[in-house]
Amino acid sequence: MSELLYRRLALLGKREHLSLLEQCLHGIERECLRVTGGGRLAQTPHPEALGAALTNEMITTDYSESLLEFITPALPNPADTLSSLDRIHRFAYTKLGSEYLWSPSMPCPLPAEEDIPIAYYGTSNIGQLKYVYRKGLALRYGKTMQCIAGIHYNFSLPEQLWPLLKDTEGFVGTERDYQSTAYIALIRNFRRYSWLLMYLFGASPALDAGFLRGRSHQLEVLDADTLYLPYATSLRMSDLGYQSNAQAGLTPCYNDLASYTDSLRQAVATPYAPYVEVGTHKDGEWVQLNTNILQIENEYYSNIRPKRVTYTGERPIQALVARGIQYIEVRCLDINPFLPMGIDLPESRFLDAFLLYCALNDSPLFANNECGNASANFLSVVKEGRRPGLELQRDGAAVDMKQWATELLEQIAPLAALLDESHGISEHSQALDAQLAKIQDPSLTPSAQVLAAMAERKESFAQFSLHQSQLHAEYFRNDPLTTDEQAHFEELARKSLAQQAELEQTEVGDFDVFVGSYQASILAISN
Repeated sequence: MSELLYRRLALLGKREHLSLLEQCLHGIERECLRVTGGGRLAQTPHPEALGAALTNEMITTDYSESLLEFITPALPNPADTLSSLDRIHRFAYTKLGSEYLWSPSMPCPLPAEEDIPIAYYGTSNIGQLKYVYRKGLALRYGKTMQCIAGIHYNFSLPEQLWPLLKDTEGFVGTERDYQSTAYIALIRNFRRYSWLLMYLFGASPALDAGFLRGRSHQLEVLDADTLYLPYATSLRMSDLGYQSNAQAGLTPCYNDLASYTDSLRQAVATPYAPYVEVGTHKDGEWVQLNTNILQIENEYYSNIRPKRVTYTGERPIQALVARGIQYIEVRCLDINPFLPMGIDLPESRFLDAFLLYCALNDSPLFANNECGNASANFLSVVKEGRRPGLELQRDGAAVDMKQWATELLEQIAPLAALLDESHGISEHSQALDAQLAKIQDPSLTPSAQVLAAMAERKESFAQFSLHQSQLHAEYFRNDPLTTDEQAHFEELARKSLAQQAELEQTEVGDFDVFVGSYQASILAISN
């Protein structure tokens, strides 16, 4: 254990500080495709009974009209966060008719590109902006890739923790600066060690053969309808032939907040020749928001993001520059097709211990090719994480993945114990033991279990996934919400529809002008 980690653990383990760790906040965003009873992409509009995707804070759409996104509030106890997610699922199932929520991350058999519906948010300027942004994504990356779903895990440490650490460590600067510096340090460690999460929780070793649209690939044929890699953990997080040339040069390595926001700001303002060639309009219609490397900062694909809650009309980078980092969003988690919500409490408990380890452990700045090695280790594990004898790069030398994973869990154990002590439970340590078992026996990993279940039932990827989706639908429908809970969600849906209607009726101003000022807002930021 590093001396810094030892000191911080000792400080947080003091009786007067122990309750601090009960104040971490947890929020979950779960994406999932709506599919027909036959396991095909639902071509129906976003169900109005779920409310307006633009203004309902708990149920929205992501890329496609068929890609639902369920959003929980940020709560101190992850058990409550998961209860909230559970209730959203139960409510959704009262409005889906004969449709299902697709159980895994990789999509169902998809229709032709042009038949994948882009999410629509109405006629307000902000609604149109969201729609044109998605048209731009279709143009730049294709619609197929945008139908992949995942789980985003939002996590923050208690605000009172930062002044406590800052004072004991003699940091020169404001509390806000210290907090942002500490979160960036967490992100660097996450980049170093996130391959471990892909081994433990990756659940997408196979996909529907039609997904690659006939493009060349390195996948193997499992059956007539399924492609896979025998030792893959998460094809969702692999390159899968989708390399964004525009984003290739964009590699913020998280040495400080200013350089991170600056690299994204430049990308949103720097033209990219192939996009310039297309232009922003075709036949008088908007086809992308701009012709730059990124249309908006959220277009940058990353496994983890520093975040700050934004004010109305404010952009994510503006919020970060103005008020610093408030929480982080982990974006690399697959949906576990064996779990009704795609994630469960033991996974959440382990994530908390893992993220606390990333936050409190030494996190030197990235030097030499360490950033590239972190990316290479991550890719190795998503493509062949269960391969016996797999080696990763650590400190310029090859290291056995299982050995490193075991060492990491040993180092995370005191963090799990500290969390257990602060909550008066033993669940974090139990979750850690369950992960150790997966390292010792790869057949216990979700990726191995997916392949085993498909083999046992003689099912293709699509058949297996539909089967799981049906089981989960039954699970949610057999235990309906209370009358009060149902009424609460109905009211949220009604209010969101009214809110969108009001926005559309009262708005003044031309969309082209709105886009212009939206673009200008990012250029006006100075670090």
